[in-house]
Amino acid sequence: MATILVLGGTRFFGKKLVERLLESGHDVTIATRGQAGNPFDERVTHLQFDRTDAAAFEAAVQGKSWDIVYDNICYSPNDAREAVRILEGKAGKLVFTSSLATYDPRASIRTEEDFNPHIHEIREGNTADFSYGEGKRQVEAVYYQQASFPVVAVRFPIVVGEDDYTERLLFHVQHVLERKPIAFASLDARMSYITSDEAAAFLQWAGEEAKAEPFNATASGDYTIAQFIALVEQATGERAKIALGGDDATRSPYAVGADWYMTNDKATRAGFTFSHLHDWLLPLIERLVASQR
Repeated sequence: MATILVLGGTRFFGKKLVERLLESGHDVTIATRGQAGNPFDERVTHLQFDRTDAAAFEAAVQGKSWDIVYDNICYSPNDAREAVRILEGKAGKLVFTSSLATYDPRASIRTEEDFNPHIHEIREGNTADFSYGEGKRQVEAVYYQQASFPVVAVRFPIVVGEDDYTERLLFHVQHVLERKPIAFASLDARMSYITSDEAAAFLQWAGEEAKAEPFNATASGDYTIAQFIALVEQATGERAKIALGGDDATRSPYAVGADWYMTNDKATRAGFTFSHLHDWLLPLIERLVASQR
């Protein structure tokens, strides 16, 4: 049994991670602002604070320590720097939820070597000062360059599932069913995906097994945007109205201008077995379609 702190963990794959950790018999503490309540009741210890409030963070963890800390909700170098200071001597290992967004879209599959957090220039700033991708790059840089504890950065692609509160996949289903236009930047761009269940499983593996290095975590396989839309059309029985460019109302959450996908070879060699995208994406879309009818 390990003692584990999860920063975040009350929705989507963070919630599923906590459920997996509890099922494995670990002693779990979650830290949240308390806005979503505590879905785990007395099975976890619940610390309530805003992780962007360093004083509150420090007070809440005073006198405590954990074998593994999961940081699912860090988006800026300032917050990462405070976490490094506050968790000094309190974290045996930290797993940071990072993103495919650390890589720029381009016409090639991305490997972990395409972004090196050990040499990335660290800047001052909060979440609003950076794009999402640069914010994640900054956090990785701070953790790898300044933390005394070992760090695993898990780079996820688009995470999907019936429990996805962002509703990015559902956006496409709804627009096709309602015959609304969907705008893309490129129909040829290839993209990676992972389910929320598999993301949770990978995070658990990263905490229990992975070396202190960055890892891509994605289902095997990929689809172009055109192939993805063809699956939505197949599931709905409707033809999609496709546009290029668009506005805020029509622009797809998947509107990337070039390939945005990555290999999972490194994690596979390290011992994690991934699902194959072609086995589950269409059934997931079909379930979302059924939920809308």
